[in-house]
Amino acid sequence: MQSLAGYFLLATSQMPDPRFARRVIFICRHHPDEGAMGFVVNRPLPQITLAEVYINMNLPVPEIDLPHVYVGGPVEQEAAFFLHTTEYTSPHFMDVDGLARLSRDQRILFDIAKGRGPQNFRFLIGYAGWSPGQLEEELADDGWLTLPGTDQDLFSSPVDNLWETIAARHGINIELFDDVAGTA
Repeated sequence: MQSLAGYFLLATSQMPDPRFARRVIFICRHHPDEGAMGFVVNRPLPQITLAEVYINMNLPVPEIDLPHVYVGGPVEQEAAFFLHTTEYTSPHFMDVDGLARLSRDQRILFDIAKGRGPQNFRFLIGYAGWSPGQLEEELADDGWLTLPGTDQDLFSSPVDNLWETIAARHGINIELFDDVAGTA
């Protein structure tokens, strides 16, 4: 199987884990022998704002419209990550198929505050992870629909209906997907 890095996973009704119902995951790393890592990109965390993150770190709150903080997944929910556009470079990042960069570098907060951070970003708490072969098993059980990632959907599309929007871009009515999907 080819790497799914840079792809979206859209949960189907066959997804057995209710935490992922109607969720969109952006895959950042995938290798069948090593497992996979991605981030839920349509689950804002309303009780924590990015402004509060700045305040808690004793940083000046930028005078820009700050995006939501997102629950990136159930693994390591005490860890914070930045998924951001590629025009911005920090000293420590992982490129995700030329679509985005992933970093845990706190200096990004300083650069955002000074107006020289990434044009678009998501601040995520935790991530979604799969052990070797686990994602492939979930894919074989029709738990996920895989679709190519785009920076527009990753950073600019409204998250309220991102699950439906991404599928519709590919001509799929995700609400009806399970009625036509199956195995032979």
